[in-house]
Amino acid sequence: MEVADGATVALYKVGSRFARLLPSPAASFAGRAIGLGLAGTDAERRRMVERHLQRIHGGTLTPAALRREAQRAFDSYARYWVESFRLPELTAEDLDASMSYEGLEHVGHALDAGNGVIMALPHLGGWDFGGAWLATQGFPITVVVEPLEPRALFEWFADFRRQLGMTVVPLGPDAGSAVLKALRANELVGLLSDRDIGGGGIEVEFFGERTTLPAGPATLALRTGAALLPTTVYFDGKGHHGVVRPPLDLTRQGSLREDVARLTQVLAHELEALISHAPEQWHVFQPNWPSDREP
Repeated sequence: MEVADGATVALYKVGSRFARLLPSPAASFAGRAIGLGLAGTDAERRRMVERHLQRIHGGTLTPAALRREAQRAFDSYARYWVESFRLPELTAEDLDASMSYEGLEHVGHALDAGNGVIMALPHLGGWDFGGAWLATQGFPITVVVEPLEPRALFEWFADFRRQLGMTVVPLGPDAGSAVLKALRANELVGLLSDRDIGGGGIEVEFFGERTTLPAGPATLALRTGAALLPTTVYFDGKGHHGVVRPPLDLTRQGSLREDVARLTQVLAHELEALISHAPEQWHVFQPNWPSDREP
């Protein structure tokens, strides 16, 4: 098992070095080739991507359109990895030249209030690029990420993101204290909020079907007063475009449990709007609704 784990980490390291050595046009071509390969060899992931795309499009995609959009999703996912591997080679000037944005004033206003900022993100576009850009702009940012197996692979990815200026916290029992520490220091916290990875989340309607989303973003915002900002970073041609939505209303209306449920549903609708703008950039290839797990 240790040999296999070591081979997995070595493979990612080789891929990272290879991506960093490629000039930009060649990297784009490599990403397209990887996307074609993934779509052609992973039938189960492709089936799940097609299910999600039909949900987002309200079941209106024809078979030909569905195949085309699914391929675009794999292309986008490959671009995410190629770009992420190349990020440590980019300067602050490189990052800034490739980034446009709207709504960043919401971050500034929230930091002025002094309670920290929760950036609630979907698995959409180039979120690592956005985190790296924010770090180079002087915004301390902590990101909570899903633990990977083998552990050595997770540690490599964590070191990789730390090189970009982010504080990396694995999702788990200790994540809450690390996030609270960052918010008390009036910093940014990035939480991927469109998958209930740990289970036990809040039931919501999401793209017309019931599922659960994590309770963490709403719970933390209500308990700390931190601004809760739906956020994403789209691939935009050869560059990137960040969108920060206005803060969600944290006015208390009931018990904490009731308000967490209500606010998580509001957040679900915000995430729907962000994802619907570029469905092919949504990198969720796993079951995300109970019906996805049915035979």
